[in-house]
Amino acid sequence: MSARDLMTAGTREGFYVRRGKRALDLLLCLLTLPVAGPLILAFALLARLDGGPGFYGQARVGRGGKLFKCWKVRTMVVDADDRLDAYLAANPEAKREWEVAQKLRNDPRITTFGAFLRTTSLDELPQLWNIFVGDMSFVGPRPFTPVQTDIYNGMSYYALRPGLTGSWQVGARNDASFATRAIHDSTYARRVSLWLDLGILLRTARVVLERTGR
Repeated sequence: MSARDLMTAGTREGFYVRRGKRALDLLLCLLTLPVAGPLILAFALLARLDGGPGFYGQARVGRGGKLFKCWKVRTMVVDADDRLDAYLAANPEAKREWEVAQKLRNDPRITTFGAFLRTTSLDELPQLWNIFVGDMSFVGPRPFTPVQTDIYNGMSYYALRPGLTGSWQVGARNDASFATRAIHDSTYARRVSLWLDLGILLRTARVVLERTGR
């Protein structure tokens, strides 16, 4: 499939998709910066108290399959990759959970402060930078890593900018398998509109306040 096909496959067309969505992203970045900026700085400083970096950047798959570095406040221990490998090797049930969901309900890598950030989704605030530079959007499919490409069974993801939030995040994010994300992404791509995005943003605010993230 060509790059052009990836950018348009199964995606609703219209002015909002072509121009309005990006304009909304930039407007929301400017509106949230006075509050989000100091919070990001404070959280990064607190994350550094264990001797590690304040931010964590990881390669993610973006629009059209292009890779970009997705930023978060660091929520894991410094040796997170080694700790995950050791934990999965010693716990077959956890390994099966990881293979299905690509996350763990009881993740040994998460720091105490990181657990708070994750339940409130505040660790993702640095992704405002990703939105500002055009790698991401406020609403869209949740970005996944290059190694997860083979287990993602859809195409609509590649037609959109990945989102800070989206239908999967405010719906079954903690109870669905990784593979079901493609269903949410395809449905969103067919229905994307200003009103749908505003509705998802409002529901996201509720998720943050209720601390149901993970």
